Amino acid sequence: MACTIQKAEALDGTRVMQIIWHDEEESLYPAVWLRDNCPCSDCYLDSAKARKLLVEALDVNIGIKGLTFDRKKCQYWGSELQLPTLDFEDVLRYDEHAYKWLSTLKKVGIVRLTGASDKPGEVSKLGKRIGFLYLTFYGHTWQVQDKIDANNVAYTTGKLSFHTDYPALHHPPGVQLLHCIKQTVTGGDSEIVDGFNVCQKLKKNNPQAFQILSSTFVDFTDIGVDYCDFSVQSKHKIIELDDKGQVVRINFNNATRDTVFDVPVERVQPFYAALKEFIDLMNSEESKFTFKMNPGDVITFDNWRLLHGRRSYEAGTEISRHLEGAYADWDVVMSRLRILRQRVENGN
Repeated sequence: MACTIQKAEALDGTRVMQIIWHDEEESLYPAVWLRDNCPCSDCYLDSAKARKLLVEALDVNIGIKGLTFDRKKCQYWGSELQLPTLDFEDVLRYDEHAYKWLSTLKKVGIVRLTGASDKPGEVSKLGKRIGFLYLTFYGHTWQVQDKIDANNVAYTTGKLSFHTDYPALHHPPGVQLLHCIKQTVTGGDSEIVDGFNVCQKLKKNNPQAFQILSSTFVDFTDIGVDYCDFSVQSKHKIIELDDKGQVVRINFNNATRDTVFDVPVERVQPFYAALKEFIDLMNSEESKFTFKMNPGDVITFDNWRLLHGRRSYEAGTEISRHLEGAYADWDVVMSRLRILRQRVENGN
């Protein structure tokens, strides 16, 4: 949530730039630090990623004459979302389209790619496009379809409530890719919600609930056999903040929330009340966006920001719904985004 600037100004007589974020939080940037970190070609050697400006040449009493700021920001949304859509093959072939894909993914949190085949292997192509995929205990890629004795609730036909994937890991995957290979005729609709937007609403409507969910450690667990046998456990705050109090990640999956809850007894009921209000906000008609994937669609989304779910569908005598999924790490995605930005700007 730290990426939305509401106001920027130079404070009179202080040699400091003030940034006011969307939630009224304040950040201050001294002019001398800004000067020291100027990225222009005279002050910074881009090929070496190193500072050229010498301390001897630094005016430690420098001030700020005026400023403007780039108003690009994270775009929060609810049911009014216009789902960003690009062509799958264009993203694979052209840097401009790949750059638009990843920059939109960073800004909006979700992008739909259309025109992929109805065969497995398409998410692996996207993994190669950005660098590599994120290996988990479910493999480099995994198949979402109803299975007998399913080792994950996603591998059933029932409704999936809003969740993020893999909070049982200490470092949950940052980006999720889902390719629709086969879709059921009735049911199986996808539901998504902008978790950062919901956090903003919760903080405004009930600051105490926000404080509880952003300060209480919750246990998550996942045990089973897939790519290999596994037994993982972690503790996360459902709303994870950075050191400035900005939301940076949502960690929540009710299916893998452990029975262990290591908090004083008097804090249990307030926690559940806060969690219930958070989930009620997610499920409000104004917050959630519903759509149905078609064969050949690939949905790519921010697993730290968005929570996703699925409506139930009826099982038949054969598999009626089949998705192939994979994960990517934000470090890998952001690395590719920076490289693509440079290529596009340089016209390569």
